[in-house]
Amino acid sequence: MTARTVARVVVADDQTVVREGIVMLLGLLPGIEVVGSAADGEEAVRIVAELTPDVVLMDLRMPRCDGVEATRRIRAEHPGTQVVVLTTYADDESLFPALRAGARGYLTKDADGDEIVRAIDDVLSGDAGLSPKIQRRLLERLAEPARTLPEPSYEPPDGLTAREVEVLRLVAEGQSNPEIARTLHVSTATVKTHINNLFAKAGLRDRAQAIHYAYRHGLAEPPGRPLN
Repeated sequence: MTARTVARVVVADDQTVVREGIVMLLGLLPGIEVVGSAADGEEAVRIVAELTPDVVLMDLRMPRCDGVEATRRIRAEHPGTQVVVLTTYADDESLFPALRAGARGYLTKDADGDEIVRAIDDVLSGDAGLSPKIQRRLLERLAEPARTLPEPSYEPPDGLTAREVEVLRLVAEGQSNPEIARTLHVSTATVKTHINNLFAKAGLRDRAQAIHYAYRHGLAEPPGRPLN
């Protein structure tokens, strides 16, 4: 670690063996004190509120509350706590939602102890704690053509939240609830809640109406229509 003496860390992972293994590894690393562990995102948010750790090592795919949503809540409610994702997945659908939610570091579970210490040190110093693999992917993504579907420059209609608009777009693409859950890395129950909420706000009865509503309000493009 740098000028800091000991970094207080919480580990969040739904797999008991993995979670206990990470806790054991961290206990052997210099400058790190594990102050708690959580089996899902809800528990992670609660423990952060109780213990105010410096860093959470956050898995992404967990029950009740996934790692992206837990990261978003922790960063909003406890900005003094940094989040470093520690996950099996390095695909875009995992990486970018986590970074948008406020994670400052991102490691895959093949990271060794030195990489974990370095990532924790980096985020506590105000830098990004990204593995070389993740840094390469970010550079590759920056070199790719920008997505042409514009984000709305206005407030979504009928009081829809940004996440409800995101769900609505995926509905308009023809994705089922389980497919949407996999895309957003949330539970199917969470997807159903978002759909019920947006249906109620927009006065929709079914998915066909929802798709027409998305097209009418410019939240999604009909198939075959050129993107602006």
